[in-house]
Amino acid sequence: MQPPVLSPYQSLMAATPVVHRTVQVQDRTTHFWEYGPTEAEAEAEAEAEAEARTGTAPATVLAVHGFRGDHHGLESIAAHLVAGHPTGVRVIVPDLPGFGVSDPLPTSDLDGYVHWLEGFRDALGLDRDTVVLGHSFGSIVVSAAVAAGLDTRLLVLVNPIAAPALQGPRAIGTGVAIAYYRLGAWLPRQLGLGLLRNRVIVRAMSIAMLKSRRPSLRRWVHDQHDRYFSAFANRTSVLEAFRTSVTHDVAQFADRIAVPTLLVAAEHDDITAVPEQRALAERLADAELVVVPGVGHLVHYETPAAAASAVLRRMQTS
Repeated sequence: MQPPVLSPYQSLMAATPVVHRTVQVQDRTTHFWEYGPTEAEAEAEAEAEAEARTGTAPATVLAVHGFRGDHHGLESIAAHLVAGHPTGVRVIVPDLPGFGVSDPLPTSDLDGYVHWLEGFRDALGLDRDTVVLGHSFGSIVVSAAVAAGLDTRLLVLVNPIAAPALQGPRAIGTGVAIAYYRLGAWLPRQLGLGLLRNRVIVRAMSIAMLKSRRPSLRRWVHDQHDRYFSAFANRTSVLEAFRTSVTHDVAQFADRIAVPTLLVAAEHDDITAVPEQRALAERLADAELVVVPGVGHLVHYETPAAAASAVLRRMQTS
């Protein structure tokens, strides 16, 4: 593979401290990346702030990425959060089980992901003061977890899946995608993996989601998808995860989410349109909807500064 394309946010990323760690969750290894000050540094800063009685104490954000991605997809938002928080914030981004380098679940269904997220948070000693953020498929996972009792002072949903993928105008496209993943799992191993990791298909997915016309940004996003969109553990886990992603949506859990919620939607999101995002926000007990103009389902790549700014602003009041 060619050398990586430099990120448009490279200087910010280079200035952001990051540590790669692992933790055992349900006897399986989860890899995660910690951006910003370490826990010890954050505690020291918090004590200093408390003594000075100025500003707000350093915070923690636990961020869950979307389907077929890994932690790299949320690095840019993490860096903007770290750089923009007035007193310091650490952002923890795990590779979902079965993606990136984390071990897969026995069964990659929604219950499995919810129990994993609960176990991951417990293993790291995080509590309700931790802001919980999910992008795309990650929005389903974190919403289901909060509906099941995972407490947080603020739930953030970036490009949330606000409506069923198997209904409405997306039903045909979803059906085609289901057939694609089923075929990838049914074919002999090498042929199936070749289909699922086919660079032409991955590039077509990337082009369909990307809205920016900036050549440098487009090259970087395509490179990100080329490098990380096929980093899944095996064909079974990716098929199960895809089924989970298209048979659930955040709206299923709206009536059981009582915590303050920030929805960061996109004007041109082909996965969930703005009217569906508004309908979801109206069903939530305490919700704010921010619509980022001129972008689609890749807010985390195309407009991470706008997403981080909305999150930081809401963190100050929640």
